[in-house]
Amino acid sequence: MTMHVDLLLVSIATPLAVALAIFAGLPKRYSVKLAYLGFGVPAAIALWLWSQFPSDPGDTYAFLSSYPLGLELLGINLKLGLNGISLPLFVMSGVIGFAAGLYAIQSGAERLKIYLALLLVMQAGLMGVFASVDVFFFYFFHELALIPTFIMVGIWGGRDRSYAAMKLTIYLTVGAMLSLLGLILIYYQSGVESFDLISLRQEAIRIPLSAAAQKYGFGLLLFGFGILVSLWPFHTWAPLGYGAAPSSAAMLHAGVLKKFGLYGLIQVALPLLPVGASHWSGVLTVLALGNILVVGVITLAQRDLKQVVGYGSVMHMGYAFLGIASLSIIGAGGVVLMMVAHGLSVALLFLLSTCVHHRTETFDLTEMGGLAQKTPVLAAFFVAATMASIGLPGFANFWGELTIFIAVWKLSPWVAAGAVAGVVITAIYALRAAAQVFFGSPTEAFSRVLARTTPVDLRWSEKIPALILLSLLLFVGFWPRSLSTPINSALQAIYPALKVLPLEIVRK
Repeated sequence: MTMHVDLLLVSIATPLAVALAIFAGLPKRYSVKLAYLGFGVPAAIALWLWSQFPSDPGDTYAFLSSYPLGLELLGINLKLGLNGISLPLFVMSGVIGFAAGLYAIQSGAERLKIYLALLLVMQAGLMGVFASVDVFFFYFFHELALIPTFIMVGIWGGRDRSYAAMKLTIYLTVGAMLSLLGLILIYYQSGVESFDLISLRQEAIRIPLSAAAQKYGFGLLLFGFGILVSLWPFHTWAPLGYGAAPSSAAMLHAGVLKKFGLYGLIQVALPLLPVGASHWSGVLTVLALGNILVVGVITLAQRDLKQVVGYGSVMHMGYAFLGIASLSIIGAGGVVLMMVAHGLSVALLFLLSTCVHHRTETFDLTEMGGLAQKTPVLAAFFVAATMASIGLPGFANFWGELTIFIAVWKLSPWVAAGAVAGVVITAIYALRAAAQVFFGSPTEAFSRVLARTTPVDLRWSEKIPALILLSLLLFVGFWPRSLSTPINSALQAIYPALKVLPLEIVRK
């Protein structure tokens, strides 16, 4: 067991140590070689721990251990472990980080050493977010991963990068502050004087927080985490930021870091604040439908490929929020599955969109066409990623959306109808984008590009990251029990409070 515990710490420390070595002035040739280690070790550890995870863990944390830091008087302790909810996201973080890192190493970006070092800091934070059992470090690691995002958008970003970095900073800082206030409220109201999530849950079962504390606490977490996840109408930072962000940063943020808020609502807010969740579920349902329908219509109007992917990512967060609003085990389980599937598919789409740009010299869909004639492998990957985002059976996305639809149907058939309408919207904008890029005759603008150069198909430096992401999408799509079994075990143990505590407290 000690080996497993050490591996969790190693998955965080390795990318951070490599980043510090690069910042300290390590020569470029060694920096690149060590970067492979920095991204590869967390991915290997995540997959290994997945294979060793107990088949029926319940609410217990596997590979659990504490590392005293002298802050015990403040209730703060570095405590690492994985339960059935955090495991899938920990694996997703390792895999997407490895794919993004491989792509970045071969990207030829300016100031490559610093670029890789910032990505490695981000990777360390992402692994820490989902391995943390202490709520303080859960928040701390998120902030550690967030800071490089601002820097990378501002320095290596594309069009409107300064404005995008500023808007990212404002929105995400506000969201982080609101969520911090919610976590502090839980800390003080619980009386535990500890940020340990296990202790907080035990105390919440023994003596639930007052209805008023739950109402305000969940509201702070909902809107704080909601801003970080791009909940409508607080979503405008996301498409702009992803459009400006360099590809690997967009893969890590949209694919992994944006799941911090949803994870926080499922792992922290719902179990500790079930009455507050019940109070806000109606509001959350309306806002989630805004993500699906309003942002979905906006996505239909986009003519920039990267903006289509960015707005589409925001739209799909609506399904996740609906799963949370259902206040059910099946809804929460569907959200965890969807977070993993969405993270993999949107990271793949951002990677492939950049590959398209390198060959067409534009993101403008009206200036593309007929690219499949020159790059059939790229076309095949893009169509597969598109089908995954729509929720085609055989991909992981299908299971997440299906379980959420079942949960929402029990909540309200009318809400379910709105959610299903989003699938139609997704199919329209996603298939239209694929058709405009790859099929038909080359446009006049693309013909001018063809006159200057012949686009090459995917290189191995692009194929390998894409294969990694697509393989895991298919693996979970064909064997969903590999994730659904530990998820269900954890939720069954954590969420009886959703069915019992609200009614009991309201009666009192």
